[in-house]
Order: sequence, then structure tokens, then C-alpha cells
Amino acid sequence: MPNVTVSVENIKARSLDVRSGSHHADKPVRPVPAVLRLNENRRALLTEIDNAKFSYVPINVIPIVTTLKQYTRSWFHVMIAFVSGAGFFTDAYDIFAINIVSVMLGYLYGPGGSDSDLTTVSSRSLTIGQQVAIKIATPAGVLFGQLLFGWLGDVLGRKRIYGMELLLIMIATFGQVLCAPSVAVSVMGVLTFWRFIMGLGIGGDYPISAVISSEFSSVYIRGRVMAAVFANQGWGQLMYVAILEYILLTASSEVAHLSAGATLLSFISIAAYKRSFLHDSPSDVLRSIDQIWRIIIGLGCIPGAVALYFRLTIPETPRFTLDIERNIRQAGRDLSVLLVDRDSYTVDPDAAHERVIARQATTHDFRTYFGQWQNMKILIGTAYSWFALDIAFYGLGLNSSIILDAIGFGSPKSGLSPAAKIYQNLHNVSLGNLILSLAGLVPGYWAAFVFIDRWGRKPIQFMGFAALTVLFLVMGFAYNRLVASSGGKIVFVVLYCLANFFQNFGPNTTTFIVPGEVFPTRYRATAHGISAASGKCGAVMAQLAFQWLKDVGGTNKFLGHILEIFAFFMLTGILSTMLIPETNQKTLEHLSNESQEDFIQPVPVSGYGSEYGDFQSTPIRLEPLHSPGHPSSPPTSFSPRYVGYRYFDREMIPSSTWHARQVLATTPIVVAVTVTVHVRLSI
Repeated sequence: MPNVTVSVENIKARSLDVRSGSHHADKPVRPVPAVLRLNENRRALLTEIDNAKFSYVPINVIPIVTTLKQYTRSWFHVMIAFVSGAGFFTDAYDIFAINIVSVMLGYLYGPGGSDSDLTTVSSRSLTIGQQVAIKIATPAGVLFGQLLFGWLGDVLGRKRIYGMELLLIMIATFGQVLCAPSVAVSVMGVLTFWRFIMGLGIGGDYPISAVISSEFSSVYIRGRVMAAVFANQGWGQLMYVAILEYILLTASSEVAHLSAGATLLSFISIAAYKRSFLHDSPSDVLRSIDQIWRIIIGLGCIPGAVALYFRLTIPETPRFTLDIERNIRQAGRDLSVLLVDRDSYTVDPDAAHERVIARQATTHDFRTYFGQWQNMKILIGTAYSWFALDIAFYGLGLNSSIILDAIGFGSPKSGLSPAAKIYQNLHNVSLGNLILSLAGLVPGYWAAFVFIDRWGRKPIQFMGFAALTVLFLVMGFAYNRLVASSGGKIVFVVLYCLANFFQNFGPNTTTFIVPGEVFPTRYRATAHGISAASGKCGAVMAQLAFQWLKDVGGTNKFLGHILEIFAFFMLTGILSTMLIPETNQKTLEHLSNESQEDFIQPVPVSGYGSEYGDFQSTPIRLEPLHSPGHPSSPPTSFSPRYVGYRYFDREMIPSSTWHARQVLATTPIVVAVTVTVHVRLSI
């Protein structure tokens, strides 16, 4: 295959005039300074990413690629959505499973009564302190995980830590399944500890998955890719309820026939639970409940294990490689293989590599960037919007069983045996949560997926906050009248489903997407982690307030006023939405509020004069690539990192070291020639 040199003028034309299709073929190629050429190469490569369509990816000219298929079907975006989405499926499953598991834990470890008397067991529940501990442990861990992994994602790279959070989630999940009461510690204390550790891993998933899906996507589909990733939360929330329903149906001989067409999970449940809830002894009933909650928690490892391999092998995002690693060649090489079929290519032998500098993530630079009001107001807007939303989202999501029980939805019938009451209560709670998920949560996520790239982020967030304000006001002020009659209870459940719908077809989706778009590459994961951590701060506050306020004036008597408080925070969310920009159909570089001209600059060298004034570029030799067509392995944690500059080559070394190596390499040749000449003269 012949070598083809792509002219700088052609690159410039493609990067600046891609929409018009003009390539300025009639203009002569003129010499361009090396650093200017690198900036043009960077813009051209980013243009390829931003203009990539889902169905077909047109790649005509990339500075380092000379032969590629012009139009090739790409499923890489689907893989990104799957790999990142599997983590969010696991996250939601593990977070919200405690909603029903806490009811079972109350039967098992709640104070009062005897385990041999099911009459007292059926009325047992966790104390307020225990409820608070197990329900805020995970959001608290998520808060710290989002801050930690967001910062690490910008410092070490997205690739290096992607997968670590899933490992942490899986280890903590196994720890929960295996915890048991002992003389030294209580089972609730151990469970709270492991749920906090699990929260650290879940928190790490938020900024890294958001940034990876954002930086790999084009402007045309970025919203849908990120929405598809986040929508897996809905399936995770639905799945734990479905699993419990399957287990309960197969646990009772009277209803086992209803699960004849269930999945493999139901058959496993049949093998594990042959005895009936209605006829087992009290100890066997408690043993069954203990096994059920462990199965529900433990199955959360499966989707994480499926996605782990893909996360560990996913490449670094091109934008991080370009702007943080400052390796244009590696970014183009990875992109060419990921977005098109594998094909060979040759490298321009005249391409120069320069010692350059680019904007670095430092404390001073962080203060300078966010010290500008136009940038700081966006961070305030994304952080507070997420904070306001999660007060209601987690306030309802982690306590839906309490609310359903308070309104008497599906309460056990009178006259049932104690064991039947336990079974009927678990069945009704799972059925109620199943209705809430199918009627509100899941449709809301996918409605956002459909409209996110059509309407934009801000209109959907405005609409969601406004609808939630009205719904919570109606539910709060009319609470007592609604729960007083059976028809009113149905209306309340319908309003509850609508609230779930507009949470997801509204701020719950947009607060995840916008922070992954509006900040520059060097702070994108950190700022997303700050915004997400603000949300989990609201979730922790909501749990504390909910558990302590709900019984003011009597058992569950304050629920109506809690809904009114939620309405207030939704109203403030409308105001915070005004601080964020519209990100729809805009490039990440445009949204960063930074000039992209001369993004890459040569290293300042005092005492040298050149066409750059006090700047001088140092070209080094370009060596052939050993594995064309395959993306090289990402740099490890032991890779050298040079503050202020980096070479765009496989060996990133100072020019002085390179020259020293050349001298050492030629020394044996010089010695050999000298000895040969000396011997010849002697003869």
C-alpha cells in the first residue's frame, strides 16, 4: 500500500469547513509551523468524533491515517451504552433493593417478640436508627465515591480506574450476603458497613460512566447515548421487585402454579423453596425470609460481572488522550480502530512531533477557571439541581414501601395466620413497587431518551421540575382526603406514578447528562462528581428528615407535609435550571467556555529566538508503528508524566535524553570504524 501524505491545508479545511464540504483543493500547500499543525490535527480529530453518526461513520481524512474505509457501520456507541449501562443497572438494583429488604430485615432482626411466635414476628420492624443506618449508608458512600473517583478520573484517566468501581461493588455485595449476627457485632452494623463500601463503588460509576459516554459520542447522539446509559437504572429498580415477586410466587404451594412460565430464576426459587409459607414452622419461615433477602442482594453481582471484562478492556477516551495526555497520534490510532472496521494504514513520514504544553489541571487553574462567574454559575446550577431532585427522588424511592403501607395499599386481609400475613405483606409491597416502576419509572427514562436530542436538556428539566412541583403540592395538601377512601388511594397511586414519570422524564436524567457535557476535559469528571455528590448530600438529608419527621403527630401522620416540603425543593430546582446552558447539538469544546485556538502551545525556552518569540519547538524522529490497525495499550500507572510538556510518540522523553541516546547508539560504530582503520594502517 503506498504512503499518502495528507496536507495540512486539507486537514485545516476539513476541521474548519466540514459542514460545507469544502476542501480547498485549489489552494497550494503552504508551510505551516509545527505547533499550528498540531492544533489543526487536534481540531480535525475532534471533528471526526463530533460528526460521527450512529449508523454510519464518515472518516475521510485523519492526519495520521491515510487509508480507511469511507463509510463503515459502527456499533461502538451501542457497546459504550451497554458497558456503562450495566453498571447503572447494578447501581440502581443495589441501592433500591433495600427498600423491600428492610421489611424482611425487620421480621428477622427487629426488636420485640420471640422467633418461635410468628404472631409477634409479623408485627416486628426495624427501629428508626436501624432504618436510617441501612438507608443512608449507601448514599453516604456514593457521595464520597463520586468525589474520589471523579477526581481520579481526571488525574489518572478514565480507562485506568474504569472497572475498579465494579470490583468494589461486587466485593461489598458478597460481604452483605455473608454477614450474620454474632456476639461481638450486630448484623445490622456489619450490613451498614458493607453498604457504605458498596456506595463508594456505586459513586465511582457516576462520573466515569457519564464522562466516557459523553466523550466517545458525537453531538448528534450524545444525549441519547447518555440517556440510554442512565435509563438502565429503571431496569435495575424494576428487576429486584420482579425477583422478589418470583420468589414469593414459588414459595407458596397455593400460588406456585402462577409461575409455570417464569424464567430460570423461578425454577431456582422452586428448588430452594419447596415448603409453603403457610405450612412451615416458624423457624423455617424465618429461614426462608433470611435466604430470600440474601438472594435478592447477591444477584446484584451478575450484571456487574458481565460488564467487568468490557470495562477493563475499553480504551481511553480520545479527548483525554488529546487534551490531558497530549498524544494526538494515539488518540487518532484508537479512534480509527474503534469507529471503523480494522484496516491497515500508514503514517505520514514527514509528520513532526513537538514538545508542547497545554492547559493543565492544577489548583491554581481550577480556581482561575471556576473563579469566573460564567463557569461557576454552571457548577452551582448543576450541583443544586441534582441536590433538589435527589431530596424527592430518594425520599420517595427508598421509602415507597412505607408510603404504600401508610395509605393502606394492598394491606393484608384480616383473619390470616401470622405466616400468611408475612407472605401477603411482602407480596403486596413488591406488587406496589412493581406498579410504580412499570407505570412511572421505566417509561420516564425512555421518554427522556426519545426527546433529549430533540427538545434539549433545559426544556425537559424545566418541565420536570414544574410538573413535580404541582404534583407534590396536590399530593401533600390533599393527602388526608385522598387516603380516606379507596378511590382516593387509587388517585394517590396514580399521582405517585406521575411523579416517578416526571422525575425521570425530567431532572433525574438531565442532571446526570448536563454535568458530563459543560465542563472542559481536564475537569469534566471532577465537576460531574461534585454535582453528583451534591445530589447524594440531598439524598442523605432526605432520609434523615423522612425517618424523623414521618411520625410527628402520630404514626405516618406527617407524610403529607413531607410531600409539601418536596414541592418546595422542586420549585427551587426551576430557579437553578436557569443557571445552566443548553447543551443540545453543541460540541464539548464549545461548551467548555474556552478558546480552542492555539490550545496546544510550544514549550517556552528562555534565551532562544524563533518565529514564536520566546517559544521553540523541538522535533524528534518519528519511528514506525509496530502494530498498525490495533490500538496500543493505555499507559499504566507507572508511565512517566511530565508536567508542562509531552512528546507525541511512543517514547515520551526530553529532547536532551533523545540526543544522548543517539550518541550512545553511534558510539560502538565509531569505535569499530576507528579500530578497523588503525589495524589497516598498522598492516
